[in-house]
Amino acid sequence: MADENVRAVAARIINSLSQGKGSLTGHIAAHQDHADYSYLRELCFGTCRQYFLLEGILRQLAQKPIKAKDNDLRCLLLIGLYQLRELATADYAAINETVNAVNELGKGWAKGFVNGVLRNFQRDPSRFDKQLSAHEKHAFPKWLFREVEASWPEQSQTIFSHSNLRPPLTLRVNTAKASRQKLLAEFAEQQIAAHCGRLTDTAIYLEQARSVQKIPGFETGLVSVQDEASQLVPALLDLQPGQRVLDACAAPGGKTCHILESEQSLTEVVALDVEERRLTRIEENLQRLGLTATLVTADASDVDAWWDGKLFDRILLDAPCSATGVIRRHPDIKLLRTPEEVQRLQQIQQSLLQRLWPTLSPGGLFLYTTCSILPGENEEQISRFLSATGDAKYQGITADWGVECRYGRQLLTGTEREPDGFYYALLRKE
Repeated sequence: MADENVRAVAARIINSLSQGKGSLTGHIAAHQDHADYSYLRELCFGTCRQYFLLEGILRQLAQKPIKAKDNDLRCLLLIGLYQLRELATADYAAINETVNAVNELGKGWAKGFVNGVLRNFQRDPSRFDKQLSAHEKHAFPKWLFREVEASWPEQSQTIFSHSNLRPPLTLRVNTAKASRQKLLAEFAEQQIAAHCGRLTDTAIYLEQARSVQKIPGFETGLVSVQDEASQLVPALLDLQPGQRVLDACAAPGGKTCHILESEQSLTEVVALDVEERRLTRIEENLQRLGLTATLVTADASDVDAWWDGKLFDRILLDAPCSATGVIRRHPDIKLLRTPEEVQRLQQIQQSLLQRLWPTLSPGGLFLYTTCSILPGENEEQISRFLSATGDAKYQGITADWGVECRYGRQLLTGTEREPDGFYYALLRKE
């Protein structure tokens, strides 16, 4: 049976996301066998990235609002506008194929409407930009646009532009097995353009993305895929031989593995996650790298259900968050996150801090991280926790990267050659 029109598939995916259903990664994974899978990814990721800008343009083009029951048609039009505005697809092909997709959505009556809207845009694309509001021009939901402007008034324009870039493919070198310079030399021999990261001695940025199977050293455990922001974690934990370490929200296991690579004489590393299927990802990474950790399926905040009473010398809490620092990697965040969802996440973050703290040994270090750029999930959480916890002492992070906050340090979303947005706060138990 012939593959369904790739634009119709994309429209259904964007429609689901616009209703808060599923995730972009999950929806696309269900279509890996599609003949135009790469183009499907481009349409979905690109349309999500530019969603609010495209929506603003569509409102000007459509003479009246599109009915809620025809939301899939609206999403198809956004996909059509994305092709005309951003891709090298010939205009006639983009329009014709988008019109043809209408039938597969069961809305043949709308062919003329879709054709008219797209051809109207095609005649003079730039004339619509003048009427867009500020949040639409930056392709951000209104609530998040305002939040970023208020939180980072000096950096907000840079954050908006960087968040709409394509993310880099960054590797972590397993320095227990190979040197970064040796791997860079091997990449150069195979004509793979790459450069060193600036913040860590383990990061390599590839100039062009490629499948992991085509990355030299991946299958043999010499490198892993991990953003440079996450690669700062082991050094901040100040790992020492004989320590017992907890990675409290561990999946997919990149930080767990990096901890084990960085200090090979730890007594134990416990990797905890609430979903068993996510622990499978950790196990796969551990096996590829030849590493061992204790894997536990449990809700980290339900300490009585999983903790054996032995204190940890180091705890990493990479807390569930809005992920607003990694929008360039997961542009569906723009569609899925809401202010109410962020408030719920803040409650979970504070609960995790309070519940995990008693499992830390006196003198031990607790590293709180998120991939968020919202202060309510970051320094404000640490401030609240310190006020309520008498034996918690804030440890400043001395570094030449990021923005120093009242509590902790914040990386803001970088360019195609820089790391994601990420927050770090280090606490010591007195």
